[in-house]
Amino acid sequence: MKSIEASPELTLPGQKPIQLVDENGSAVGDLPDERVLRSLHRAMVLGRRFNRQATALTKQGRLAVYPSSVGQEACEVGATLALEDDDWLFPTYRDTVAVVTRGVPAVETLTLLRGNWHSGYDPYAHRVAPLCTPLATNGPHAVGLAHAARLRGDSLAVLVFMGDGATSEGDAHEAFNFAAVFNAPVVFFIQNNQWAISVPLFKQSKAPTLAHKAIGYGMPGYQVDGNDAAAVYTVVSDALARARSGGGPSIVEGLTYRIEPHTNSDDTNRYRDPGDAEPWRAADPIIRFNRLLGLDESAYAEEADRMMAELRAEMNQDAHVDPADLFEHVYAVPTPRLRAQRDALRAELAADRGEA
Repeated sequence: MKSIEASPELTLPGQKPIQLVDENGSAVGDLPDERVLRSLHRAMVLGRRFNRQATALTKQGRLAVYPSSVGQEACEVGATLALEDDDWLFPTYRDTVAVVTRGVPAVETLTLLRGNWHSGYDPYAHRVAPLCTPLATNGPHAVGLAHAARLRGDSLAVLVFMGDGATSEGDAHEAFNFAAVFNAPVVFFIQNNQWAISVPLFKQSKAPTLAHKAIGYGMPGYQVDGNDAAAVYTVVSDALARARSGGGPSIVEGLTYRIEPHTNSDDTNRYRDPGDAEPWRAADPIIRFNRLLGLDESAYAEEADRMMAELRAEMNQDAHVDPADLFEHVYAVPTPRLRAQRDALRAELAADRGEA
């Protein structure tokens, strides 16, 4: 298991300078070039604004629920920008910033959380699987796609996002084992934000780190400072390149913190001390990049304002959804039971409208 920590250039006052090193003290990688650093900074700033706007839309009743990733933007952006065009991303419900960073329109990203449709975008067009709400179930799906790609001879890698809580699920074990046994080109990126809703990490696992879990499956494991976008980008880029070249799967654990509630319906005061988040606010990934590049969020203010104005305009339009669409795309050929359920719903809706 390798520990990948923050670069000295991103260290805040009072923190010890640390570098990208492995367990033997050897350098693992250098900072990305300035073009990549600026891309990471821009995506984090836009992602933070997207988080804030989506939270506001939830309070206005335009979204049913929203799981914010404020404070985790370095993980979201650093890992996603490491992907190549042919690679696939398998996100969770909290990874909307990653999905937008991948190029999916903001309003389409929020469609599931609005309750309009199972997914608002074409997974094949963007090479992004639908947002996954059940914990860890995206893992086996991702490994299946990666294994199929390998059998076809396609040169691509698959990035799977998971939370720390997801590693306690059986689906995570199955995905890790399946990937390792079949040498699938997949990278499991675990955003360890310290909380599985109200359950702290120490009640979830006795492993020294979540990255140590890789050892039991026979794959490399890396732990990275998840609030350092440059470190995340470097480590995930290397892991994805290894996967594409036939080196097999790996686990990357990003250490970060869930600054805001699990979702807008959660009350964090019931299970954690509000002061616990303060040290993590001081290590805010955007503030660290502001210092590194000598910029601040105003560099992208105009672009962010335009993006959020377009999102608000689209979200303020009432959706017109046909309840019968629930039965579409379940099977290639609907089963008799599914057809009967569809017909029963149509009859009930017609009766409500006073139709014969």
